[in-house]
Amino acid sequence: MDMDVAALLAALPPRIADIPARLAARDPQHVVLIEDERRLNAAELVEAIDNTARQLAQAGVQGGDRVMIVSENCVAQIVLMFAVATLDAWCLLTNARLSASEVDAIRAHAKPRVVAFTVEASKDAATHAGRLNGSAAATATNMGAWRFIVDETVLPEPVETDPARQCAALIYTTGTTGAPKGVMLSHRNVLFIAAMSSTLRRVTPEDVVYAVLPITHIYGLASVCLGSLYAGATLRLAPRFAPDAVRRALTEENVSIFQGVPAMHAKLVEHVQTSGTPWRAPALRFAYSGGSPLDAALKARVEGLYQVPLHNGYGMTESSPTISQTMLDAPRDDCSAGDPIPGIELRFVALDGVDVAPGEVGELWVRGPNVMLGYYRNEAQTRATVTEDGWLKTGDLARQAPDGALYIVGRSKELIIRSGFNVYPAEVENVLNSHPDVLQSAVIGRAVEGNEEVIAFVELLPSVHALPDDIVKWCADRLAPYKRPAEIRVLAALPAASTGKVLKHKLRDEL
Repeated sequence: MDMDVAALLAALPPRIADIPARLAARDPQHVVLIEDERRLNAAELVEAIDNTARQLAQAGVQGGDRVMIVSENCVAQIVLMFAVATLDAWCLLTNARLSASEVDAIRAHAKPRVVAFTVEASKDAATHAGRLNGSAAATATNMGAWRFIVDETVLPEPVETDPARQCAALIYTTGTTGAPKGVMLSHRNVLFIAAMSSTLRRVTPEDVVYAVLPITHIYGLASVCLGSLYAGATLRLAPRFAPDAVRRALTEENVSIFQGVPAMHAKLVEHVQTSGTPWRAPALRFAYSGGSPLDAALKARVEGLYQVPLHNGYGMTESSPTISQTMLDAPRDDCSAGDPIPGIELRFVALDGVDVAPGEVGELWVRGPNVMLGYYRNEAQTRATVTEDGWLKTGDLARQAPDGALYIVGRSKELIIRSGFNVYPAEVENVLNSHPDVLQSAVIGRAVEGNEEVIAFVELLPSVHALPDDIVKWCADRLAPYKRPAEIRVLAALPAASTGKVLKHKLRDEL
């Protein structure tokens, strides 16, 4: 991919809060946000941000403060986010669908000066606000209410003038351990990915992007929200995934780009097939999967319905998030995570810290403008994850094919060693997911005397009520004996984060 990365970096605005002003300067009347019946053009967005920034400043918010925004995707959330950035404070984006204990743990760790709840757009945010006894509602212009509580005892962090050093977003990730870590991402981190992803996808002001991936998650924030707005596109905001709502938006609202996690694509295909509704997506030019591994059976089903290629990619919160993606003009017929994006370097490292031979599997290390500042208030964890010379250790096992394509084979911590053989859970999950009655699956290892065995959890299609008799034979026909599940358990639903990512630590707890 020929791209002048230095020029792209040089052209980035200093702060994410510069994006709305750029939009208004280019075309003040262009509709940039749609939420149900509400539409906001660029000029109205800038006015709303200015009003909200004044309210936050009156509440005592200053540069270096953390402002926790408890929300689902909505106009008020985006206005708050840009208003916080205008003041050089840090946006702490928190999904309102988290439990009370999860929200409280993040608040206790980050010590925000203000916690803002988008009470009108999110019932869950209103519940948290009521529980935390928010102060009187403060109303943003034409936005409906958000409510906030202020803690005057907290201290701001130093404000950096360099966009590569100043924190823009603080995103708490469950990670694979289950203990949340606050990932500090700079303005340059997220703007680099916003500009890179929208450039690679050739996003234009004509595009309407269906934004259902939570903006509280880095994929929804950098790729979908900031990337689309950076390119001048219109964001069609949806607070949560409902297959029929997506189908209607694709049919009636000229949605041209739809990004989702694999489970969203699976549920949309299943909905269309079982409801018998006609499929029309006249403007759709681009569908994208990310957030968790894509398997070949799902990719084929989705492409059969959408009639456009399902692109794939790979990243993590700590890399803002994108590391690789399939290219617009070169969709793949396999489930590779695509080519590394321009401007970053990769290494594949063995357990002993030595780089493996080309094409071999190793832990993936990444270096570039997308690598985080570090974990908030956790220097030890930061040092363990990012080397002194800037390499981010992803914790994922991967290999690079001769054509440059990246293949993720699993988490290094999730590797199952069965009788001395390596079993990558993703490989077993791909086989299970290719069974016509399985919606999704998750595979983990269970220690048995001197060994590990493979345990599978499956979520069946809604129309299937018992584990199909042939599933054991299905696995036997497609997997070497050491890779076959010793046990297959059916769950009504796999435990998942608000993003749709399966939480394997909860399955381990169940074992």
